[in-house]
Amino acid sequence: MTCCSCFQRHTESGNRVQNAPFADHKARNDPSFERFSAGANPAPVPSTNPAPQADNGNMSVDAYRKKHEITIICPGREAPSPFMSFQSTGFPSEILREVQQAGFKAPSPIQAQSWPIALKGSDIVAVAKTGSGKTLGYLLPGFILVKNLRHNSRDGPTVLVLSPTRELATQIQDEAIKFGRSSRISSTCLYGGAPKGPQLRDLERGADIVVATPGRLNDILEMGKVSLRQVAYLVLDEADRMLDMGFEPQIRKIVKQVQPKRQTLMFTATWPREVRKIASDLLTNPVQVNIGNTDELVANKSITQHVEVTTSFEKGRRLDQILRQQEPGSKVIIFCSTKRMCDQLSRNLSRQYGASAIHGDKSQAERDSVLSEFRTGRCPILVATDVAARGLDVKDIRVVVNYDFPTGVEDYVHRIGRTGRAGATGIAYTFFCDQDSKYASDLVKILEGANQNVSPELRAMVGRGGYGGRGPRRWASSNDSYGGQGAYGSQTRDGPSFQSSYNNSSSGNQYGGAPSFHSSSSNNQTSGAASLPASGGSGEGLSFHDRFYSGNSRGGDRARSRSPPKAVGVSNW
Repeated sequence: MTCCSCFQRHTESGNRVQNAPFADHKARNDPSFERFSAGANPAPVPSTNPAPQADNGNMSVDAYRKKHEITIICPGREAPSPFMSFQSTGFPSEILREVQQAGFKAPSPIQAQSWPIALKGSDIVAVAKTGSGKTLGYLLPGFILVKNLRHNSRDGPTVLVLSPTRELATQIQDEAIKFGRSSRISSTCLYGGAPKGPQLRDLERGADIVVATPGRLNDILEMGKVSLRQVAYLVLDEADRMLDMGFEPQIRKIVKQVQPKRQTLMFTATWPREVRKIASDLLTNPVQVNIGNTDELVANKSITQHVEVTTSFEKGRRLDQILRQQEPGSKVIIFCSTKRMCDQLSRNLSRQYGASAIHGDKSQAERDSVLSEFRTGRCPILVATDVAARGLDVKDIRVVVNYDFPTGVEDYVHRIGRTGRAGATGIAYTFFCDQDSKYASDLVKILEGANQNVSPELRAMVGRGGYGGRGPRRWASSNDSYGGQGAYGSQTRDGPSFQSSYNNSSSGNQYGGAPSFHSSSSNNQTSGAASLPASGGSGEGLSFHDRFYSGNSRGGDRARSRSPPKAVGVSNW
């Protein structure tokens, strides 16, 4: 196939790319644009070395969809059958070799059903939980389109993927490199918090695929350093999260630079009203693929959830007990409500187990370093704000601890979803205090929907909670719908052990005489545990939690302080 005149870059003096917006973003009748045939796949070369397959037996299409809770909405059309094995995809052998080397046995349900739809050139709305394989669900058909169109990558990308956070963008880029390397597909990642120079040089060299956060991409578009007029395949990943972060104006501004005769795919974990609205504006006659229940918020049933009604003063002691119970090397994420709490808790934990903090005030270099150490197991405990509640794909996280309850049960579901990914099981502990009681009713529904135990103390809070809420989401409404449950694949790894200095203990604890968070004068129930050294200042002699919550430390810290609100469209990343 050859490039059409509408894809060509127009330049001005000074090598500046002219990015004139298209007049009609819904007009898809431009005959000069060559999409996939509406009736046939682009006939990739069949593989002679297929990836190992899961045994689906002779399962019928209806049985497969029922088993994996797949529902399809495409009025007036018949949806193509899912690819229940990698052999049935017809993907080129080099792509299937990469899949085989990654250890996948069969497509995940979202991949199985979205691939045949994407290969026919249809727009797609895919509603599925995070960790269900959505990234490869849109990347691999994009690879096929890049190979078929054969655009000059120096004139701009063929595939554009928009992501809400820097961390998610870099993870998508990693997957694009990993699975596209053998196909010689080039890609680059554009995100804020890092110098523009290296990213601009990547664009000058040419990139078939660009993965970007909306803010940085708009900056580079305004500089005239990239053209989107060749983009034939547009992906909005974590669309609900991007809207929640206030990126809708930036997304619409970007889409104006993309030619209207394109294929658009929207992948989202939830399906609220505002996501539906932007989908109706940007997509043409899409096929909607739902995995799981999209009418209510559902937690992953592979996660064992423990919600403990407690007080602020007891959190530290209970956290210490939970960490002592874990096997050496188990990866643990601890979620806090404030950046200050993240740093304080990380400092205290690092004296015992090895912990690092990640939040919006960390530099890009610090974030990269912390996540690298967490992934490799050199630092097995990560303390984070909600910026890590989505987009963080570390498949062997064993435990999630909600040290502070989030501002809504939707964030709760996404937090605990960092464990139990790719078919593994996980455990989530949540500390629930009196100030969280307004979420008790919705939390009980989440627990009951996932067949989890509900403590009498939590049920008692429902009566005095007053009202439930999913939190102050910008687009929250009583009619919102949510989607997705279940996880797929079977990859787990054992990380290295915790620091060896904590492996020997006269008290018999496998981590050694790990200190608790309370002073030695407190009624400590952990055998052989010494207290942490007290910090200087007006809080001298008090435990960490007494200093932080009681207001006796300098500045009179309140029980649960909040960071100031961020500007609309600004990511914590």
